[in-house]
Amino acid sequence: MKKGWIIALVLLLIGIVGAYVWYNGLKNKAAAEGGSYDNTLKPRLEMSTLSITDIDDDRIKANVTLLIDNPLPVEFKANRLAYTVLIANTPVSTDTYQKSIAIKSGDSTFVTLPVTILAKKLVQVLKTLDRKDIDSTTYAVRSQFDLDIPILGDRTFKANITRRLPAIYLPSIKIEDIDFGKLGLKRTDVAAKVAITNKNRFPLKFTDTQYTVIIDGKEIATGSQPEPILIKKQATTPVVFPVTVKPGQSLGLLPKMLFDKKDTPFRVTMRCKLIDKDSSTIFNKSKLNMVIRGTLADLKND
Repeated sequence: MKKGWIIALVLLLIGIVGAYVWYNGLKNKAAAEGGSYDNTLKPRLEMSTLSITDIDDDRIKANVTLLIDNPLPVEFKANRLAYTVLIANTPVSTDTYQKSIAIKSGDSTFVTLPVTILAKKLVQVLKTLDRKDIDSTTYAVRSQFDLDIPILGDRTFKANITRRLPAIYLPSIKIEDIDFGKLGLKRTDVAAKVAITNKNRFPLKFTDTQYTVIIDGKEIATGSQPEPILIKKQATTPVVFPVTVKPGQSLGLLPKMLFDKKDTPFRVTMRCKLIDKDSSTIFNKSKLNMVIRGTLADLKND
């Protein structure tokens, strides 16, 4: 009987030593990988990609893709992920990923987090970077997982991921002039002269551009530019968008265009897809929807 207990004790000790060696092996592997990994045995996160999907007047939508690696001896299961996105150490978006996440032991997976950023908040951050002449900054995600199975007794798992990337500026669009050209009996040639400023250190392309010109509440012209438009890096690129309208839609505005420019509002809506010419994932057919407002008095008088 005693001999049986001795054998069981020896086997238990061998198991403990084996588990210790295995655990230290995983820790050493994690430490050797460097970066955001450390020498603790826990799930590891990396920011894989950041891509902007939609740009509107008041908000920007993006996707942040995380790579989650599970070195634990058990399955990593979370039923909820709360996260905050920071740019230049400034929180710009907070949300919750409600789908469950399950990663088997020794496996990894990608999780894509939708991010919505208010345009005003992003502009404030970008102005600060621009004022300090900073061309790259930190993009971070603070995450908290609600776990189905505790890790070391904890029901929550927190992780911070940081990545340094170029400062990303949104293109700005200014209407320089709306040129009505020659007024005809059957048609009127209109040209919207636009200045597009790109502060990024890489060129952009506008594709599938569509636009509408509204003056004093009346839609007078629509048009499209299917060919790509190259927007130079760190420069302002002049672009002319031609449209043709029927004279009945423009002749009635002639008195205001001549004598009441200050009180005659205009609005130009523009829709296009935005592509980084260097083929990065940040701008990859991002949908740009811009509305430019002003009065006819704001336009150039050539």
